Amino acid sequence: MKKTLHTGPIKLPKRPDPSLWVSKAPFGLGRIKPHHIRDTLKVAWDNRDNLPYAYRILTQGVCDGCALGVSGLYDQTLDGPHLCTTRLNVLRLNTMPAMRDADLHSDIDELRKLDSAQLRKLGRLPYPLIRSKGERSFRRISWDEAMDRIAAKARAIDPKQLAFYLTARGITNESYYVAAKAARLIGTNNIDNASRICHSPSKTAMKRSLGVGASTCNYKDWIGTDVLVFWGSVAANNQPVSTKYMYAAKRKGTKIIVINPYREPAMEGYWIPSIPESALFGTKLADDFYQVNIGGDIAFMHGVMKSWFEMEEARPGSAIDHDFVSEHTNGFMELKAHVLQQDWELLEKSSGLARERMRTFASLLAAAKSGVFVWSMGLTQHRFGSDNISQVANLALLRGFLGREHCGLMPIRGHSGVQGSGEMGADPFSLPGGEFKGEDIRRMERLWGFKLPDWQGDIVGVSLENALLPERHERKLKLFYMSGGNFVETMPDPDFVKRCLEAVDLRVHQDIVLNSSTLLDAEEEVIVLPAMTRYEQPGGGTSTSTERMVYYSPQIDGPRIGEARAEWQIYADLAARIRPELKGAVAFKDADAVRREIALASPQYDGIRDLRKQGDVFQWGGAWLCEEGYCPTEDGRGNLLPIALPELRIPEGHFYATTRRGKQFNSMIYGEKDAFNAAGRYDVLMNKADMAKLAIAEGDAIVVYNRSGSFHGRAKKEDMAPGNIELYWPEGNSLFAKGVYEPQAGIPEYNASVIVERADTYHAFKDTKYMEKRIVELETEPPA
Repeated sequence: MKKTLHTGPIKLPKRPDPSLWVSKAPFGLGRIKPHHIRDTLKVAWDNRDNLPYAYRILTQGVCDGCALGVSGLYDQTLDGPHLCTTRLNVLRLNTMPAMRDADLHSDIDELRKLDSAQLRKLGRLPYPLIRSKGERSFRRISWDEAMDRIAAKARAIDPKQLAFYLTARGITNESYYVAAKAARLIGTNNIDNASRICHSPSKTAMKRSLGVGASTCNYKDWIGTDVLVFWGSVAANNQPVSTKYMYAAKRKGTKIIVINPYREPAMEGYWIPSIPESALFGTKLADDFYQVNIGGDIAFMHGVMKSWFEMEEARPGSAIDHDFVSEHTNGFMELKAHVLQQDWELLEKSSGLARERMRTFASLLAAAKSGVFVWSMGLTQHRFGSDNISQVANLALLRGFLGREHCGLMPIRGHSGVQGSGEMGADPFSLPGGEFKGEDIRRMERLWGFKLPDWQGDIVGVSLENALLPERHERKLKLFYMSGGNFVETMPDPDFVKRCLEAVDLRVHQDIVLNSSTLLDAEEEVIVLPAMTRYEQPGGGTSTSTERMVYYSPQIDGPRIGEARAEWQIYADLAARIRPELKGAVAFKDADAVRREIALASPQYDGIRDLRKQGDVFQWGGAWLCEEGYCPTEDGRGNLLPIALPELRIPEGHFYATTRRGKQFNSMIYGEKDAFNAAGRYDVLMNKADMAKLAIAEGDAIVVYNRSGSFHGRAKKEDMAPGNIELYWPEGNSLFAKGVYEPQAGIPEYNASVIVERADTYHAFKDTKYMEKRIVELETEPPA
């Protein structure tokens, strides 16, 4: 099979194009928009005690923000420097000094008064800490004592009672790989990563539909494609550098379509600071918005395909690429029969859009010779997330938008390290270069030289819940080891998560800062281990971008924090202490030795052995996966899958709620006001007609509630699809039910049916059967 290589960055046009300007008023005066210059100056001020080191990180290191893959100030898509506020806002995590002893060892209740943003500002963790149950503060402990205590606990319990978790920000492929190997050497397959709560359905669905689990195309393919579709993704907010790619695409004539319940201001127009004309006058990005209901995407896509089949009846070949379908897919007739039996009225009700709008989008795609579909958590964070993605794959396969220039499927990643996590095996269903099954297990046993656990590990949500199992249960979680992460602020039902974390015997937090989860009690003790950042890792480290570019980020000269150690070295040390008879298996001389073994474990990562200096990069799989339509499935063909319509029963007067990100990076909030709509963290975004029906005015105090919990906020009028609301994450997590997971990929459900009421009405009836009756009416979700 042919494997075309990426051809490198291209130049932006030099002449301005006034037809794309948002406004002739310079710098967006009078508009709500990000203030890039002001924010940059603030970052410089925050880093004033370490500016030379901050400058070296920005100009030499690979970005530890989103997964666009900016190395230094440059990437593989466009010529010229790239820098965004997301990267700048996480910069201080790398440059700030160590915490003062007085703060580290203060009374635990005093620390608990601080939120996670305030805790971060206290500084970096300088040395290992321990706090036993009943103790009022952390006390210092040596590395040897900390590691021996963890090892002793691990040896004393069943390996099924031990779980590892690795977050995504800043963690390198080397750390993921050694953690994955260490976990299996210790004897557990309970190891998971941050993709579980963002893109796990993307990998699962793409594997079953196409045989691949990563983006099939590049960012360059955006530039010049006929249609670029963003599905449940606000790339302008979460991956700001991508606005330059959108600008370049617009200059090439690409139509940008956004499918989202909220008419996102960031996707309508953006002031791109590194492009002079855009910085002055803004750039119109989206050509059209399709405001589907939350959870209505499958119905919408059914409507698109139904429209195509109707077009085909009138004029064969007008909508379906029959040559591609017949040569490269399975299941066409089954899919066609399934789609044609769908009822238009039901599709309209579920999607929230009229059939004419679905036909408009269908006609746009049918007329396009190329298309790229980009999506994020608006599609994945559902209990039917994998079905959402396979439905997108259906659209691409029917049009032949796969395996060639300006075509493809892209699950855009929000964290710099997360693409590599599963590919390195830090996942209960994965091993380096393969799956946790059959020949892949035997292959890794031969390479690693020890037997792998022969049982299926749990996803992180289930591991957390296992902490509440009876004492003698073989899977009761007794030792939970985390690299970063803050489940109290990222998982549904925070109160339940808190109970789970406090029920663990020994909790280990390997991190660079404190957060609210670190401060919770444990049944026996909490141990905190200080980790290095990727820029401090001896021998450098690598990370994999959304487009499968594996970048080398060098060790950068600068101050070092106390006793902090490289994360991969900590995992190797732990495994050697727990299984000393196998310590040779994790006795890596240096980071380069880890990379050499990764190349052996995962043939697609063979190029990682040659990454040694700043700027080194390779792309696994070539420019396009499934090139020329040939998929790495058993028969080389993609699978068209009939997808069932989700049942969403929302009683009259109730709403469907989902989450939104504001001025934040993951759960790290760095601004109380949303830069794109001026909303506060406790504002609830609502449709104006819905507000009028409930006699709610903008700014009114309201309560959003359901059987899971309640949320007190204020109504904010926005261009939202009727019957839908959005709340900020993680503040709104109390509304989402615990233990509801997508059955194939295990992602938690971050959507729920809710009641919205004026606060005075809610409190007037709170203690009557009226409130209970209204909650009982919430029958949106079938039993999990």
